[in-house]
Amino acid sequence: MSENGFISAKDVVFAYEPEEGQTPRNVLEGVSMEIRRGEFVALLGHNGSGKSTMAKMFNAMLLPTGGKVFVEGMDTVDDAIVFEIRRRVGLVLQNPDNQLVASVVEEDVAFGPENLGVPPEEIRRRVDEALRAVGMYDFRLNAPYKLSGGQKQRIAIAGIIAMEPDCIVLDEPTAMLDPQGRTEVLETIHRLNEEKGITIVLITHYMDEAVQAGRVIVMDGGHILMTGDPREVFSQVELLKQHQLDVPQATELTHRLRGMGFPMPCTLTAEECVEALAAYLPPVG
Repeated sequence: MSENGFISAKDVVFAYEPEEGQTPRNVLEGVSMEIRRGEFVALLGHNGSGKSTMAKMFNAMLLPTGGKVFVEGMDTVDDAIVFEIRRRVGLVLQNPDNQLVASVVEEDVAFGPENLGVPPEEIRRRVDEALRAVGMYDFRLNAPYKLSGGQKQRIAIAGIIAMEPDCIVLDEPTAMLDPQGRTEVLETIHRLNEEKGITIVLITHYMDEAVQAGRVIVMDGGHILMTGDPREVFSQVELLKQHQLDVPQATELTHRLRGMGFPMPCTLTAEECVEALAAYLPPVG
């Protein structure tokens, strides 16, 4: 593990318990990766690639059947330190309703710190700070069921923040949200990364979310297919398509134009695409 390594997976193998009459099948096949402190990493892969299974390894929700996962040098299979690992690495799931446990927002956010044995005065401080961090302080006395999907997901994130983790792993947190909810959640996690230095691991199938990360890891068939910054990864359009993976729409357009003979750069966003296309348009006036 390098000096800056925060989470380190080494040759990880995992197989779910098979149904009766079936043979075990490895979901992860010798996966090695490292997440550095303060990074914003997007983890991509089609359904069945192993990305969500890998995410659950990071806070010991699942344990490897082979290989090792370390969080700041702590082995996730050590039962004696599992709570310390989960304090440092929080996990936000796809459906916020599965993580909301109380009838009042602030009580829900307090649930995690209470279970860690945090003193009441400290819990009050953490709850208020966490709700402010996700822009939901004014809703602290509301019932969670009355909130929108995006607001619920931000409350779920606040519940993790209140445990003061060093890292938050989000498993497709925007998959069930409308565009406004997606925007709210993404703005929240980017702010936590940039302003508080919280390490973010975002599992997503939205390519426009992945291009906002500092680094992208692509999984396929329980293996690491490629890793690099977004431009390095998404410039390999044909390879990604061979593995049933999409690329951002802007990347797809300029890739097709290159195939037609236009020397277009690899673009990641609509703004970059417009700038690239403008070079081929006649001047106005």
